[in-house]
Amino acid sequence: MQQREPFALGAAFGDHVRKLRERRVETDPAFSLRQVASRCGVTPAYLSRVERGEVAPPGEETLIKLAHELGEDPDVLLAMAGKISTDLRSAILARPQLFAELIRSIKSMPDNAVLRIVRDVRDGNW
Repeated sequence: MQQREPFALGAAFGDHVRKLRERRVETDPAFSLRQVASRCGVTPAYLSRVERGEVAPPGEETLIKLAHELGEDPDVLLAMAGKISTDLRSAILARPQLFAELIRSIKSMPDNAVLRIVRDVRDGNW
């Protein structure tokens, strides 16, 4: 059998997912590969290939289920998979030029500055 080269983005993503699951399985056998796969609606073989970086990360629905299963923020897992949620995609597509400018403006800011912007917007302080 020919050995496959890991999917570039999927390798880091898969490694992260595997580490999250293995950390949980140490204290709870319900986090075995088979059981997590079953609860997420995928086969154990597929989840194993994802964890090994042999296939691209799954779609949004499966990623969100996986995030909830493993106690990870869904937006973080989606971002690690090179994806964004449907609701964020809709918001960006409603104002693509403004969102592109905003993201480019804040990409080099320190986290505390970005957090302040997020809090100001969330709290309606503009």
